[in-house]
Order: sequence, then C-alpha cells, then structure tokens
Amino acid sequence: MPPRSSDATWELDVSEPNDATFDVVILGGGSGGYATALRAAQLDLKVALVEKGKLGGTCLHNGCIPTKALLHAAEVADQTRESEQFGVKAELVGIDMAGVNAYKDGVISRLYKGLQGLVGGSKNITLVSGAGKLVAPDTVEVDGKRYTGRNVVLASGSYAKSLPGLEVDGERVITSDHALTLDRVPASAIVLGGGVIGVEFASVWKSFGVDVTIIEALPRLVAAEDEESSKALERAFRKRKINFKVGKPFEKVEKTEKGVKVTIAGGDTVEAELLLVAVGRGPNTANLGYEEQGVKLDRGYVLTDERLRTGVPNVYAVGDIVPGLQLAHRGFQQGIFVAEEIAGKNPAVIDEVGIPRVTYSEPELASVGLTEAKAKEKYGADKVKTYNYNLGGNGKSQILKTTGFIKLVGLVDGPVLGVHMVGARVGELVGEAQLITNWEAYPSEVAQLVHAHPTQNEALGEAHLALAGKPLHAHA
Repeated sequence: MPPRSSDATWELDVSEPNDATFDVVILGGGSGGYATALRAAQLDLKVALVEKGKLGGTCLHNGCIPTKALLHAAEVADQTRESEQFGVKAELVGIDMAGVNAYKDGVISRLYKGLQGLVGGSKNITLVSGAGKLVAPDTVEVDGKRYTGRNVVLASGSYAKSLPGLEVDGERVITSDHALTLDRVPASAIVLGGGVIGVEFASVWKSFGVDVTIIEALPRLVAAEDEESSKALERAFRKRKINFKVGKPFEKVEKTEKGVKVTIAGGDTVEAELLLVAVGRGPNTANLGYEEQGVKLDRGYVLTDERLRTGVPNVYAVGDIVPGLQLAHRGFQQGIFVAEEIAGKNPAVIDEVGIPRVTYSEPELASVGLTEAKAKEKYGADKVKTYNYNLGGNGKSQILKTTGFIKLVGLVDGPVLGVHMVGARVGELVGEAQLITNWEAYPSEVAQLVHAHPTQNEALGEAHLALAGKPLHAHA
C-alpha cells in the first residue's frame, strides 16, 4: 500500500518493480478513473491508478464542487439581501472573497482527504503519481517506469477550451480555472458562452454584485435544454438584470485601460473588467500516445462502442474524453461499468438519454430524458403529449418564493419520455425524475404514488396527475 506523505497525498511505493503487471491500469484519477479503480478493487482486481495532479480531477478541484460552493455562497448573499421580504432584517455588508475561498477550499479539502483514504486504504490499488503515457496497448509509462495491465482504461479528462485567436492571459481574459481562484469581486464581467458553465458563473457574479453580460453564439441560453426551460431562464435573468446577447458569435477581444472590449457579430461591442471564456471543455488526449497505439480519435475524443471499448483489445475509455455529456456522474457510472465489464459481470449498457442534467444557476434547471423537440423528432408530433405544471400551485415553492415549472414530455397512451424543471432547488428533484424516465413509468403509475406535503417534490406528483387526466391543483 502506498504510504501517506506529509502533504496528505499518496505516492507510489518506491519498492514497486519497474515492470509491474496489474489486472487494470487506469490513466487518470478523476471521476471516471477513480470510480473504475474503486469498483475494480472491490471485485478483487489489482489496479494501478495513474494521476499527474490530485485525485478527484476536474470535478473535485476545478469544477463541480468548487463552483457549487460559490453558488451556495451566492445564494446566501441573495437571501441576506432579500431577507426583509421574509420578515428578517439583515444587511449585506459585502463579499469577502478570502472568506468565500476559504469556505470553498475547506469543502474541497474534506472531500479530497476522504477520497485519498478510500483509494489509499485499498490493498488492491497502487496510486502512481506522475504524468502517464500509453506506450503500448497494454502499458502506461510514468517517469520512466512501466505499468502493464491485462486491461487499460483511458480516463484523462478534459480542459477548459478557448477559441482560435483568443488568448487567455489569466488576468483579464480567464477560464473557469482562473475564475475559481479570484481574490476579488470584479466590478463587471463578460461571460463568453451561455452554456452550463457560463450561466452558473454569471449567476454567481450577479449575486456578488457584478455587472454581467453573457455572449452566446447560439439562439438561446443553455441551448441543449428544452426550449421552454431556456426561455424561463432567460426571463429570470432579465429580471435579475443579467444582460445577455444570444445569436451573436464572438469576433475579437481587445485590451483597454480598465479591462477588455469584446466585439461580436454585427459590430456591437461590450466592455468590462474581465472576460470569462466559458465555451466548453475539450478532451485531454493530446501527446498521450493514444493514436500511436491504435486508439481512434475524432476531434480529440476517443471513439468507443456502447460497452466503452476503444477497438484496441482490452483498452477502454471513460469520462469526458468519450463523446457525449461531460458530466462527472456520467464518468463515474462509466467507471463502474468498465470495472464490472472487465470482471466479467456483463453490466447493462448505460442509457445516455437517461443521465440527469442540472444547471445550478438561480433559478436551477434540471432535466432527464428527451426534450419536447427530440421526442417529436423521434416519435412524430402527433404521438407526443406534454404538460407544464407551474410551481405557483406548489406550497413549498410559494414558501421559498421561487417561480418555475415542471414540464413532462410523454407518449400518447405511453410512458414519460422526459422531465424538465425550472426553479430553486429543483436539482434535488431530478432523482425521482430519473427513475420515472429510466423505468419508463406511465403518468398514471406515478400519479398513484404519495408525495409528501408540503414539498417541491409533490409538484412532480401533481404534474403526473394532470398528465394522467386527473389534475388536482392544476388545470388540465
């Protein structure tokens, strides 16, 4: 077992032979990689887990966890600012970024130590610290040492992308990595990209008092979501005075005396203190030896079949390098799947459509399954029915003073195909929504379930009652 070092990281035991052989060698210790390692170890497979940075990868250190900590701090700021509407007198004096960052880093640290304990405490996992490279179809090399596996899992993760001709300097033009460590609250900011990352940072900064403008080339914000959800978010952002320009591709950025000036299609310009480039994440596959060993790539992504096999015998890929949703929980589930596949358990193939999605802005968006447009495209417009339940009829939502809806997309005389939700805390409801869509439940089956009152969860029950033809606190 690798020893614990003084800086609370796990390092390779120097007694490990240079030509060590394992059941599984994993390149990358993020959500996909460490999940593969933990599940494989449970199945009594000997694992080498190679990680050049910190266990947990982007999600734990530069993505999901730190951004959601910032979003919670932003929620506290909003609640303080707006407390008088609840009969509580409070004053928001300001945002202490040193304190916010200490809170954020504390959350990361506790989770990181827990993960280190899980991985380092397994007798079946050898953690190898360093940059790895695939040097043979069954071998990863790290600092001159080679680790051979009967199976290899590629889990090298992703990086924050930019655009051609757009130079990120880390000061005035930044990515989400830089934004997570800002030691100040900027007076103004431009967010280039209206996807999940962009709208989450825009939401945080507005709550912190920043003048924010989002620039998005596509026709609407969070364009991958159902159109009604996008429109609801846009309405909410207008009400919050978050500026956005959609259908306006970026053209150029110039440095100014006080910050940056961005030019967009049509010649319009926007000026601010800094520019956040939030145009998505690219696959970390360059210079890792993948193509040299026969692994096929498309625009940098590793191509796999539905069982996550790369086409090279006994080489698999998981997480953000595999085309599809770049979500930590997707990579995590893929890691479990691959470990069980290697162990001969023949696990069920992961249904990509059934993976839940959450945007943690204010308001939140949560969804699973098909959008209305995709459902009509697949089954025909006459075969699809929808129902939109307004949260105005939900007691707990009234208590929280949130607005939004739960939209169901279903087949006529058939199961629910998609659930789309907008409102405060609706991300916590997506678990039941996932069960409904993945188990192909009919509206009448969900309608007979008892949902606790008063909860936002009962809004799901009310929506299904209505879609089943027996609305209670709603109009048919």
